[in-house]
Amino acid sequence: MTEVELLTTFQDVAIVDEVTIIKDKASLWCRSLDQDLGSSESGGGEQAAMSAAAAASNVEFIRSRSDKREYRRVVLPNALECLLISDSDTDKAAACMEVGVGSFSDPEGLEGLAHFLEHMLFYASEKYPGENDYSKYMIEHGGYCDAYTYSETTTFFFYVNAANFEEALDRFAQFFIKPLMLQDAVLREIKAVDSGSCETLETKPKERGLDIRQELLKFYENYSANLMHLVVYGKESLDCIQSFVEHMFSDIKNTDQRSFKCPSQPLSEEHMQLVIKAIPISEGDYLNISWPVTPNIHFYKEGPSHYLSHLIEHEGEGSIFHIIKELGNLLRAHAMISEHMEDIIGLVFKYILLLKENGIHEWIYDELVAINETEFHYQDKVHPISYVTDIVTTMQSFPPEEWLVGASLPSKYAPNRINMILDELSAERVRILWESKKFEGTTDSVEPWYSTAYSVENVTPSMIQQWIQKAPTEKLCIPKPNIFIPKDLSLKEAHEKVKFPAILRKTPLSRLWYKPDMLFSTPKVHIVIDFHCPLTSHSPEAVISTSLFVDLLADYLNAYAYDAQIAGLFYSIYRTSAGFQVSVGGYNDKMRILLDAIMKHISNFEVKPNRFCALKETAVKDYQNFKFSQPYYQASNYLSLILEDQNWPWVEKLEALSKLEPDSLAKFIPHLLSKTFLECYIQGNIEPNDATSIVQEIEDTIFNTPKSVFKSMSPSQYLIRRVITLENELKCYHQIEGLNQKNENSSVVQHIQVHLDDALSNIKLQLFALIARQPAANQLRTIEQLGYIADLYVRSDRGVRALEIVIQSTVKDPSYLDARVDEFFKMFENKIHELSDKDFKRYVKSLIDSKLEKSKNLWEESDFYWAEIEAGTLQFDRGRSEVSLLRELKKEEFIEFFDQYIRIGAPQRKTLSVQVFGGKHLAEFKKAIAEADAPKTYRITDIFGFKRSRPLYRSLKGGPGRMTMD
Repeated sequence: MTEVELLTTFQDVAIVDEVTIIKDKASLWCRSLDQDLGSSESGGGEQAAMSAAAAASNVEFIRSRSDKREYRRVVLPNALECLLISDSDTDKAAACMEVGVGSFSDPEGLEGLAHFLEHMLFYASEKYPGENDYSKYMIEHGGYCDAYTYSETTTFFFYVNAANFEEALDRFAQFFIKPLMLQDAVLREIKAVDSGSCETLETKPKERGLDIRQELLKFYENYSANLMHLVVYGKESLDCIQSFVEHMFSDIKNTDQRSFKCPSQPLSEEHMQLVIKAIPISEGDYLNISWPVTPNIHFYKEGPSHYLSHLIEHEGEGSIFHIIKELGNLLRAHAMISEHMEDIIGLVFKYILLLKENGIHEWIYDELVAINETEFHYQDKVHPISYVTDIVTTMQSFPPEEWLVGASLPSKYAPNRINMILDELSAERVRILWESKKFEGTTDSVEPWYSTAYSVENVTPSMIQQWIQKAPTEKLCIPKPNIFIPKDLSLKEAHEKVKFPAILRKTPLSRLWYKPDMLFSTPKVHIVIDFHCPLTSHSPEAVISTSLFVDLLADYLNAYAYDAQIAGLFYSIYRTSAGFQVSVGGYNDKMRILLDAIMKHISNFEVKPNRFCALKETAVKDYQNFKFSQPYYQASNYLSLILEDQNWPWVEKLEALSKLEPDSLAKFIPHLLSKTFLECYIQGNIEPNDATSIVQEIEDTIFNTPKSVFKSMSPSQYLIRRVITLENELKCYHQIEGLNQKNENSSVVQHIQVHLDDALSNIKLQLFALIARQPAANQLRTIEQLGYIADLYVRSDRGVRALEIVIQSTVKDPSYLDARVDEFFKMFENKIHELSDKDFKRYVKSLIDSKLEKSKNLWEESDFYWAEIEAGTLQFDRGRSEVSLLRELKKEEFIEFFDQYIRIGAPQRKTLSVQVFGGKHLAEFKKAIAEADAPKTYRITDIFGFKRSRPLYRSLKGGPGRMTMD
């Protein structure tokens, strides 16, 4: 067992109200919501609802200090409970409806019906009968819609441009009033959802004489207003939003249904003291240890599970996580996988015993209270869709005044409650799930839905006691006080208004871009240090060596920096195509402490052979698992391999990784760092002189120490990965077998290369994608039923913009799918040419509204500016400049663009089709590769020979008017 993967698993050993149940002898893992074991039943009736509505507007919501939005609780006469949110600054409006009906409510023998109903509600309603008009409306008005089915709830949500909110909300409301669910739509969606739906919702019901549409309509009767909670977020006043809601949602029927409820703990003694051994598809082992515990909802203000999960999940020195890392180092060469499992479980129980022996510490609880309060009161504003989907989950379980906070602010120290939960983490109540390829040939059961092989064995307390006695003990301890908790949350004064990032400092070693926070008034900062090292990508060996170097850096930092993450400081270190990048963000008070530690780790880096072996093994399995990725993902990977120079096949990287040894990595790192330039960006609550001193300190740490291997880089060595130029009027295609022939899915990705970043061309391509996306999905997915995954979007590779369509299918092979994509473009040509002036203006306005959307927080703004710096485009006012062009764009210009670049046979159409043949289409693959090339097509059999034959687009980090190193 790879111990790093075990460690990743153990980040999830949180003490949550999680249960494991056995259903029909199949292992079915599901999360039991807190209210299962004691919250009051939903119900009521109109009289109770109307009396509640009378006091609806008097709720005093607990909110963060920085929250300027207005809130109102409303209960409609049909018992639908609503939260209304007015935000005068928002560009997007959103709504979310949670229905207290989920997959646990599926009728016997009709498993999947709740999820299927979720899909069918999107199709059409009596008021809006056009099929898929709801999704079409959202896409065409800068929006998005989706839904998901959980065990006890189904949640529907959307967002849209604020100006289009009223009609979007009305369309949404019809889901719950009069959906159509026509017979032919029902039968088509059964085939489209996934491969399992036909058996469970068509074949088996027919054998029992059931009409699935009638069963669907019968199940829809569970959708009663008294089981629903609605959150609505708009730009309008609360009174206006309330009028929308009362008018649109009052017709939802209240049939006084009862929500799904477990009357008692669903796990009996026979379900505990078990180890479930299952065989996964992918490489690598997974270990999950869980206990059923008293739901936290009963004492959320005390937060006992929060206290215990903080300690058990901790990754600092003395934690379970940290000791497992050392355990893996010691046992790697000497122990079998079963010994790992026993040692780890013993270690977990030993730590639980340590917590019992040491007692509950009030100072730890006080730290968590301080962290949670700071996080709540200085929370970043998020997208309305994220906000409404988060809040709706609290409405069923918490009193209205606590809807905005939920269980996130425990404040009552109650050691007896913590000890109660701690006592429930016993050997008598444990359940263990262990997934490993090691169990092949030893299991005795197969679950029916995914054919997963598994077996169930007993694990007794006496066995666990033996494991406890074997486990290491000397280094286990509770965390030390957290030095990263911010104390100074004051705001720095910006002495002059700065609209865009500017170069604040430049030396032969680095360049600093800086922008103070002018919008968000938050005590936070975002810092990016981009190490440009041109030797990082020149070979597969260089790529995997740089990746492992970065992985080791993160690994070495983890124990120290984990406290920073808990306290609201976040960092990432990752490889880029031109080197590696360090990004840190969060409260500025203790930021320099963390950044200094990161830079010292980089400067003093050395290869530790034991950690090298552990992380190498994990990396090898990650590469091996690429074989099990979905065909559409494999196709996208091959596409990037074809398009980008200095991009290497995964098999070559895996081979290089397999041969890599600690000493060869140690020799490579000085070579890598011998040519380095630092591109730095600092934005937020920080003054210019502090930003300058940070970069000066980094230079001193990195370049100016006696033993430093870092050396400056000359401008001529500043290299950027570039993209090949495809040929006009030629369709290139690459056909290949899927790497996992057990996966029946095939996929095609058709890539239409259009232009290098240019404002006018950008808006034309984006406008076409806006117009075509929903019709493409409707034609290819819904009407032709080619596959559940069917999408159209704009893609950018190093600034080279393209239109892309992806389909994944079990019903047709990729050659057929590719031909149907072509047919869609031929069919859609008439729609573009016949586009009315009214529709054209409507689409243009929708795209303008989306481009004028303001950043909601510091991270969104800084990510946008950094992306412009990193790409070399420096179009900091990109949105407004493109809006100006959109307002002047003529329909005739747009149609000319389509005719020139996109339509089939266009003189500048450059097409690349990557086709991955799954296990069901092997015969079609053999036939396809034997066929001669059609006119104006070219089969790519030698990817690298093809790449060498093609010219490259110029880099955006060079040329006239562009940023250079000079």
